[in-house]
Amino acid sequence: MGRLAKLREHMSERKIDGMLVLQPENRRYLSGFSGSSAALLLTLAEAYLFTDFRYVEQATSQASDFTVIKHAPQMWDTVTEYVAKIPRLGFEPDFVTYEQYQLLYNKFKSTSLVPMGNAIEDLRRVKDEAELTKLQQAADLADEAFHHILTYIMPGMTERQIALELEFFMRREGASGASFDFIVASGPRSSLPHGVASERLVSNGEFITMDFGCIVDGYCSDITRTVILGEPSEQQREIYNLVLKAQLAALAGIKPGVTGMAVDSIARDIITAGGYADNFGHGLGHGVGLAIHEAPRLNPSGDTLLQAGMVVTDEPGIYLPSWGGVRIEDTVVVTSTGCRALTKSPKELIIL
Repeated sequence: MGRLAKLREHMSERKIDGMLVLQPENRRYLSGFSGSSAALLLTLAEAYLFTDFRYVEQATSQASDFTVIKHAPQMWDTVTEYVAKIPRLGFEPDFVTYEQYQLLYNKFKSTSLVPMGNAIEDLRRVKDEAELTKLQQAADLADEAFHHILTYIMPGMTERQIALELEFFMRREGASGASFDFIVASGPRSSLPHGVASERLVSNGEFITMDFGCIVDGYCSDITRTVILGEPSEQQREIYNLVLKAQLAALAGIKPGVTGMAVDSIARDIITAGGYADNFGHGLGHGVGLAIHEAPRLNPSGDTLLQAGMVVTDEPGIYLPSWGGVRIEDTVVVTSTGCRALTKSPKELIIL
């Protein structure tokens, strides 16, 4: 069953006559349109894409299942004409702002607005083969970038230089962009789970944590590797190996039918037993697709049952303030019997 058919089936179950879609990733998932300005209107029989002059040609090419309509200078004036005969209209409550809701409420006077929860996001959780191919391509490019950066890093360069080289490499090799602001955190800054690259100079004896990824045909990659400049201390080896043990154990536990919280607890229990319970403060992982962070979640409250075709990250870490930290992350696809890593870069401690 296609994406539109699945959503229409859900609409029928909820007795919804139409669905307004504004969230960019949801728009692209349903229509294929990658432009920055559009609204989708889906009924049980029709599919419309409203956009302005700049995107009409692009939308006509990309959104073959939709009737493309060039809207008036004020888009809602055109959309209102098509909504007028729709009694119950679903919308995305996690995306539509209060201001937008008021505007829609005042425009669609004969239509009831019905929040549809995460109806489309729930469909996006399980990837089809075309999506998995794009995700693998993005992961492969991130792996290539990691191998490249190992030949580039040297003492005295800045974290920002490393981040820029990672991004330049992936763009040169075909990525359309970075999937998020890269984290490159060295020395004591590696204790910052989201330590965006700074002007700090990297030095011998320090960890360098690099969390990065790219976008290929709309789909994201996400990988983290921690390396060290010069010989590691005993404590650095101990913490690195503990994180790696937790990461590999969680990887072995990812399979259909288990919850995100169950997988999270596998890694968390190992880190807790090692004496670092208070130093692993974030969830184990998250879904990856058209968005870099999407459902399902692998964390202490993640109650979603994993299914074959879901793509998630496995990224435990230990962070010691003013000392440093380690995170190791792979992106994996859940299979019928377990999982398969999309990112394949080596995970043993690399000494530069």
